[in-house]
Amino acid sequence: MVLAYITCKDKKEAIKISKYLLKKRLIACSNMFPINSLYWWKGKIINDKEFVIIAKTTEKNFKILEKEVKKIHSYEIPAILKIKADANKDYLKWVKKETI
Repeated sequence: MVLAYITCKDKKEAIKISKYLLKKRLIACSNMFPINSLYWWKGKIINDKEFVIIAKTTEKNFKILEKEVKKIHSYEIPAILKIKADANKDYLKWVKKETI
């Protein structure tokens, strides 16, 4: 199983991206959280509020997910991280059933 960690400018964008990925059956589930982020951007340190998506998917879907997120994300360089995760057998079976 894979967790896709995706940062977004706000809750509205996180919901939009999550629904888009769910409708395409690229993820089985999405969790969204408000976060505070500090990062370098164009020579400055930025202190910003963002929303993060943690989406549950399969290894085989990650590359397609990454491509699809880039199509609709507002950021010039979106953070789309792949985190390999173990899960209980029943949950993993459900994730596989709900994704393409």
